[in-house]
Amino acid sequence: MTSKTDQPTDPFAHAQALDLADIPRLVREALAERRTELAYQPVMVTKTGDTAFHEGLIRLRDHAGRLLPARHFLPGVEETALGRDLDRASLREGLEALRRAPRLRLSINMSARSIGDGRWRRALEDGLARGPGIGERLILEISETSAMTLPEVVCRFMAELRPRGVGFALDEFGSGQTAFRHLRDFLFDLVKIDAHFVRGIEEDPDNQVLCGALIAVARQFGMAHVACGVETEAEAKTLAGIGANCLQGYLWGHPAHVPRPAARMPLP
Repeated sequence: MTSKTDQPTDPFAHAQALDLADIPRLVREALAERRTELAYQPVMVTKTGDTAFHEGLIRLRDHAGRLLPARHFLPGVEETALGRDLDRASLREGLEALRRAPRLRLSINMSARSIGDGRWRRALEDGLARGPGIGERLILEISETSAMTLPEVVCRFMAELRPRGVGFALDEFGSGQTAFRHLRDFLFDLVKIDAHFVRGIEEDPDNQVLCGALIAVARQFGMAHVACGVETEAEAKTLAGIGANCLQGYLWGHPAHVPRPAARMPLP
């Protein structure tokens, strides 16, 4: 393991140098000291090139000020109580961002298990009460895997929040966890097509058919759809041809410290 006197300066190298025992401690200390923040990635409307909304992605800073992406710490704590604490920190940061920026629309990731977390619910209530129209600009993202652990609880929660304008997104759509019979009950506002179907789609007829089928399902249930993980112009043009409403990925920029418009013009 890397010694304290020889810590890597690159945040990715630093995260990779951590062993599994370090991760819960790093997360716990960062949460206690409020060393959390969001990175913002734009979701682009395919036809116009406008930014439909931003996704807020949780980040941690270590004691040296290095910013660590979620993929380096979240898998080690996601199914633990620390995972719920991260959900709460992400929600708190997102609601504060919505309060500060009246024109911002933001999606925040959550777990179905957070619905039963009293502290998470209080953070949600407090945030929604801090300004007019905040709920109408908030989208809560739940992964297929998480939603299907407690489908009835998620459905009730969505019904409770809808009158306050809160939107809901089903993340990782197509990953195989959702029974389509539940879609009628859930009535998500939008689905985010899993990046597995997007990578190299211009050269993969099977994924072209699968993405087209997922888009058709979303349309049938009145849901908008976002293709995630778009990294190349070829992928973007293929998805536009299939009919994807919105696109998200590194092609329009890495997650940034402040929300900003998508960096590219609409596709032909």
